[in-house]
Amino acid sequence: MHVGLVSSLVSSIASVASSSSQAPLSIPQQPQAPSYITFSPSHEHAFTFLPNTSQPIALFRNSSLSCLSQEDQAPPRLRTVPTRVFRPRSQQAFHDARRLARTTGQLLDVPWEDDVIPGPDVTDRETVLLLAKMTSNAYTEPEKADWYPLGDRWNFSEPFGWEPDADGFRGHIFVSNDTVPTVVLSIKGTSVPYVAPGPSESKDKLNDNLLFSCCCARVSPTWSTVCDCFHGGWKCDDSCLSESLKEESLFYSIGTNLYNNVTFLYPTANIWVVGHSLGGSIAALLGLTFGVPVVTFETPGERLASRRLHLPLPPSDKHVTHIYHTGDPLAMGTCTGITSACNTAGYALETKCHNGQVIRYNTVEEKGWGVSIRYHSIVYIINYLLGEDWNATMPVPPVSEEYEKDCIDCYRWEFGDWKNGSSAACT
Repeated sequence: MHVGLVSSLVSSIASVASSSSQAPLSIPQQPQAPSYITFSPSHEHAFTFLPNTSQPIALFRNSSLSCLSQEDQAPPRLRTVPTRVFRPRSQQAFHDARRLARTTGQLLDVPWEDDVIPGPDVTDRETVLLLAKMTSNAYTEPEKADWYPLGDRWNFSEPFGWEPDADGFRGHIFVSNDTVPTVVLSIKGTSVPYVAPGPSESKDKLNDNLLFSCCCARVSPTWSTVCDCFHGGWKCDDSCLSESLKEESLFYSIGTNLYNNVTFLYPTANIWVVGHSLGGSIAALLGLTFGVPVVTFETPGERLASRRLHLPLPPSDKHVTHIYHTGDPLAMGTCTGITSACNTAGYALETKCHNGQVIRYNTVEEKGWGVSIRYHSIVYIINYLLGEDWNATMPVPPVSEEYEKDCIDCYRWEFGDWKNGSSAACT
């Protein structure tokens, strides 16, 4: 398929929002009836990245709906509810605070804007199922057999990062046809050799081992690590770890550029971000950065990564929802140790703590599932968990912040300025 280059987009952060004299918005005290959104491909957008940069370029093409039947023109709907989000009042101030924290250890207060916007109703199984299918489709293309059909209108969405020579960050973008459109940015997770191979395998693995390992993916002396922050024993240099996350191939940085370009294309839209595994972790980090609703599936714990990236945390992060089940060792943070499948494949996925809120399916105790890496697949979640209500009384398990209330990552490690000769550890 040929798509023509239209224009190079501005990559700078959105301009600083002016201070408002109005009182912050709050969630209504009385429950409001949910609403629905539908999707149309009236304008499609693909993204590519200039060689050796993270500067996105927009590609456009128009689609004709004349070939669609009446039945095809009634696409699935997503159920929405009022969702409270906190956005940085200034992206410049947000990233200045990150840089200062990285270089001096000082934490600056970042001003936040409190808003209520339409977000996905994560208590509605059909909505969660549809988002999961959109998430799965980030791994493939519409003409492939593993693409979930979501109605003909969905199949026209253009991908990003699927150019023949692209080897990294990729997924799909879906756009609603409402007066105020909703854009769903779906980010692909890890492509694993012999399971779901692809050209992004190398960069996926680099991001996994940088973001989810305790210390540069040092599992044993035989490993080839992704950074040089190990200091013997169970000691790891904290400043070194922060510097290692400035890697140009880090998907968080690429994702922020992509998000800024999506807002350029759709300045009035509500934007949601979804993803599975590594893609879900990047989605959650973008949700904290931009204050947008996020739904992830089977995601390794990204809380430690958000600290090492020095992301200023909003007053509330409940707009980020992680959905996973107890039979998945990656999401539970138990795919560790020299005998684990992760170790055998060269992945150090050692974190287990998530930001935001959690919907956890207790598949081990309530469904009799074992614990296996094969249950990590998003397809498994779609086919065996979301195809029917969780039980007779609830479509999905309840949202909770209690599962990970006392969660601690990498408790055996000491983190400090070891390379500078300091013996004071910070944990």
